[in-house]
Amino acid sequence: MTQTPLLKLGTRNSPLAMAQAHETRARLCAAHGWDESAVELVDVLASGDKVLDRPLADIGGKALWTKELDGWLAEGLIDASVHSLKDVETIRPDIFTLSAILPRADKRDRLIGADSIADLAEGAIVGTSAPRRAAQLLHARPDCHVVMFRGNVATRLGKLKAGEADATFLAAAGLERLGQDSVGTPLDENDWLPAPSQGAIAIECRADDTKVREWLAPLDHAPSRAEVLAERALLLALGGNCHSPIAVLCTHEAGELAMRAAIYSADGAERVEGEARFAAGDIDAAKALGRDLLARANPAIRAVFDGDA
Repeated sequence: MTQTPLLKLGTRNSPLAMAQAHETRARLCAAHGWDESAVELVDVLASGDKVLDRPLADIGGKALWTKELDGWLAEGLIDASVHSLKDVETIRPDIFTLSAILPRADKRDRLIGADSIADLAEGAIVGTSAPRRAAQLLHARPDCHVVMFRGNVATRLGKLKAGEADATFLAAAGLERLGQDSVGTPLDENDWLPAPSQGAIAIECRADDTKVREWLAPLDHAPSRAEVLAERALLLALGGNCHSPIAVLCTHEAGELAMRAAIYSADGAERVEGEARFAAGDIDAAKALGRDLLARANPAIRAVFDGDA
């Protein structure tokens, strides 16, 4: 039976963001026995979707994905926001809280245009706007050339089809959520580390909104939360920003979290890697790994990192 909306869920209006919002609504309704009409999806055009001809780091960074939704959430125009957590700033306003992390999807990148990094043609042109992907590529294949690719999945695939590059990267989780999981070749996450929080959907609400926090609580997946909070703690210790090439893989192994991370110089020529094992929830251990990476980094790497005191 149709009912008056109980909750307004905000989202960017890109196809992938809308798919993530639909997944969140379905999980909410299943958890509470609601009709779909109980959750209204409210879409917003984010600043990051308006300007596509410049790197995100040059026009405001990750805040361009969140500022419109943050404003609506703060004003009470929506009750919660759905985010790709990898696109959310590490330090968030105190008035908000990450109430739920959905079960994390595939963390890997997919390479479109070749079967592997090694199979890229000599001097291949590869499209990406992500410093992590560019640095990892150039570290493995310094003969390749990187050109900027921004836009949603369809836009980037269209640029590739138009011959603007020989290959590009897309997140496996995003392709799967769009029903395009046959596109490209998944890269082994042990050889090609993903972005912090890749594959994770986060639901954020006002910290003082007890009722909405209670509604969102059943959606929270504790193992996924432990992984992404550890990865975000690593980011905080590194002082990483949109210019910082950071790659990290956090998994559950034998009752602990196993984290492997690498940081790079902007051109990919320099790389520092480290590993750590620690209990879920041990944020300090993740920060310690970040500080260790910075301590071993040369000036070329440190130039794109700030570090926390």
